[in-house]
Amino acid sequence: MPEVKVEKERCKGCELCIMYCPKKSLRMADGFNAKGYHYPEFCDPDECTGCTLCGRICPEVALEVYK
Repeated sequence: MPEVKVEKERCKGCELCIMYCPKKSLRMADGFNAKGYHYPEFCDPDECTGCTLCGRICPEVALEVYK
């Protein structure tokens, strides 16, 4: 099963990773990082296919996918 690692302090809350996830395995967390942005969290690991699109679309390189 793939795992998505989120570097929440790098995130600027653009939500591109969430918009482009074909399986909707990510959502915005309720919490904030040190810069005051909501960051994504992995919410549905059973649906994730490990396509890495979230990590490739992120302009801040805040996500990594491990298969």
